[in-house]
Amino acid sequence: MLTPGAGATVGRVEPAPESATAVHLPLDAVSRAWVDDLALPSGRRDEATVRLHAYLLRVARFELGRRRAAFGSVPRGELEDLAVQAADDALVAVLRKLSTYRGASRFTTWAAKFAILEASVKARRRAWEGREIMFDPEAWDRFAGAASASAGLERSEELGAIRDGIAVALTPHQREILVAAALNDVPIDVLADRLGTTRGAIYKTLHDARRNLRAHLARMEAV
Repeated sequence: MLTPGAGATVGRVEPAPESATAVHLPLDAVSRAWVDDLALPSGRRDEATVRLHAYLLRVARFELGRRRAAFGSVPRGELEDLAVQAADDALVAVLRKLSTYRGASRFTTWAAKFAILEASVKARRRAWEGREIMFDPEAWDRFAGAASASAGLERSEELGAIRDGIAVALTPHQREILVAAALNDVPIDVLADRLGTTRGAIYKTLHDARRNLRAHLARMEAV
């Protein structure tokens, strides 16, 4: 376990559900201590929460440092602010989902995944900050046309079938999201932010778009 960082601060978080101690797999002593302390209503829980936040902050700092090249030059203070935000959000998530911890890995390993996720989301958002996203449903037509020019006959036919499927089997919204995510590599969380929606809604749109496209291609092959 990492040593708590100096001066770590913790925002207000909701208490863990009472079922947080209902872990059925055998736990190592350290993991059991974490779960027991965090499940308490007060006292040791407060101290454990501070230690957990410090640990998550260390993990978030490391992950942001690892990804720093992806979003260019960022002032040290801004990077630290992103790390604190990631640790704050990860702490809330860990406490909210404490009852789902089943001991398949050490508690600190399980908790670190939340900090890594939050840090990676914030890194992606920072990388796209100020960048315009072109929601251009016609972009696939241009891409497929250019790719077909240098591809063999079979590959050209495949690209043409996909291009036609995107044009006729998807809604305009599905085409925009699919092109932005699959062709322009716009992260899901960035798309959700720009469109004022949720990651779940974007994933649902992508799922529906791919399902409709597969169904269209299957029908074309059966003809």
